[in-house]
Formats: sequence, structure tokens, C-alpha cells
Amino acid sequence: MREAMFYQKLEDNKVKCYLCRHECVISDGKTGICAVRENKEGTLHTLVYGKLVSINIDPIEKKPLYHFLAGTDTYSIATVGCNFRCEHCQNYEISQMPRDKRRIVGEPFSPREIVRDALANECQSISYTYTEPTIFFEYAYDTAKLANKEGLKNIFVTNGYIGEEPLRTIAPYLDAANIDLKAFTEEFYRKICGAKLEPLLESIRLYKKLGIWIEITTLIIPDLNDSEKELRQIAKFIKSLGEELPWHVTAFYPTYKLMKTPPTPVETLRKARKIGLKEGLRYVYEGNIPGTEGGNTYCYKCGELLIRRYGFNVLENKIEDAKCPACGTEIDGIGLK
Repeated sequence: MREAMFYQKLEDNKVKCYLCRHECVISDGKTGICAVRENKEGTLHTLVYGKLVSINIDPIEKKPLYHFLAGTDTYSIATVGCNFRCEHCQNYEISQMPRDKRRIVGEPFSPREIVRDALANECQSISYTYTEPTIFFEYAYDTAKLANKEGLKNIFVTNGYIGEEPLRTIAPYLDAANIDLKAFTEEFYRKICGAKLEPLLESIRLYKKLGIWIEITTLIIPDLNDSEKELRQIAKFIKSLGEELPWHVTAFYPTYKLMKTPPTPVETLRKARKIGLKEGLRYVYEGNIPGTEGGNTYCYKCGELLIRRYGFNVLENKIEDAKCPACGTEIDGIGLK
């Protein structure tokens, strides 16, 4: 166990945690909503430091990041735990384990070992992913600082609910993030995720302001967040941050507590992509359905096919010096070739 960052001591041995937007007030002997930060006699501890539950080498497109170090591998790590309780979580076995099973597991792995292993496997980045990286902030922060010194990039795959001070603290070492914008109604966030929409939007704005490269993902779930009105609201919000920000609209498959909800039709993804492009976004991608036209990158000026993908695999990349070879338009992103 290690003392946590970003908390305030209160009366009666209570503490207030400022790591995420929940800002939990935690009594002695209890944990916050994430179930991995525990108050012990007035001192808040992280219960997951140095405990990896998942280690993989992934194509960076799996995060998904399509405009950041395209075609490279990323060293992906996670601990158990999450500050959301999404009913459609695809990694619920590890994200919800501390709540559902009251267990915290993981193999001991130091930040230095993570960086050393990432370099040995010729990865260009480390992704803090699978569960919510915010809840293992101290572990991610120590790792990110070491990775930065070794020339590795750092990536959060996140629900975006991090607090302002923690985000500003890790920003100098955080190069990119894929942020879930799961819906655009308070009702969805309250009922399906156990959170609020507006604090998330504030975090996304801050990510952009701090100069971190961001891409947005919306998992489209039939009858929950797939109306044309809501998809248009999401597209407009992203456009308000910058037309260069990629939007990934991805297909839902039944899982966890939404087993009776049907998969997302391909037609719904096509509709969402058209909405995003019509609202002025330069890059909108269809995800979780390999082989569709919407998985490729096109020049937003002339329409030239630039990066051809099948699933997470880059089959062809025509970008030259970050520009379209057909018309010379600069293509937004980092490390596209």
C-alpha cells in the first residue's frame, strides 16, 4: 500500500479525495466509489500500486488512436478497479472486481520494470488502459515520468472523469488520450455509468487546453444513445473543441448487465459517421466492425484514401511528411509518417 495523492484530511478521521470528479468523502476504514482507495485512520491509501492485472502489446489502433503514432505497437497495462460502474463494460471482470467480488489482485511490477519491458519489446508508447487509469494514478504517474525520460510516449484510455489538479500534474508526461464520451444526457451517465455528464465535458475541455492529443470514442448502444439528436449533439461538442479531433463511433455487443440489448447495426454507425462529417468533423471512424470504409483515413480536403485499415491492422499508409500526397493538405495528428 502507498499513500494516495490528491486528498484532504477532514474531522473524525474522514478524508475527501480529489483524484476524480466524484470527490468522494471517505470514512475511516472505507473506500471511495472506485473501491481501490482506502481511508486508514485518516490517511488515504492506494491499494493497487505496483499490481498489474493485465499486460499486453497492442497495435495502437486498438486504443483506438488513428492519428497518433500510426502503425506502431503500444505496451498496455492495467490494474483492477474503476470509478464508473458501466452496465456495458467489456472488461468488467477486472474493472468491477473490487466492487463485485471485493478482491484486489495483481502481479508485482515496478514502474521501472514496465518501462524496461516496453523498450525491450520495441514499443514506442505505454498505454494505461483496459480499466480506468485515473484510479491507479500514482502508479501511472511514476511510470509515465520514467517512460518520458526514455523517449516513450504515454497514453490514457479513459472515461475522462479525472480531477483538474491530477490532470494538470500528469499533463507534462501525457502525450495522448482516447476519451470515452459515452452519451450526451445526464440520465445515461447517472443510470448506466453512475456519474455525471457535465464534469466529464469539463475534463475533455481541459485535456484539449493542455495540449494533449485526444481522440473521442462513443460506443453506440441501441435505444440508449443512438438517436440522431444525441449523435448530433456529441458531434457539435467535439467540433466546438476542434474540427481536427477524430471521433470513433463503435459498435456495441451484448455484455455484462446489458446482455438483452441487441448489437449495434452497421447502418447506425454509418448514420453516425455521416452526422459527424456533416457537422464539420474532419475524421469520423466506424469501429468494432472490421473491413468497413469508415475504418480508413481520408484526406478531408480532396478525399484521397490515405490509411487503409482492416480492424486494428494498417494495410497501407500513403501519408508523406504528415501531408496528403495528392493535394498537399496537412493531416492532423502526431507521428502519422
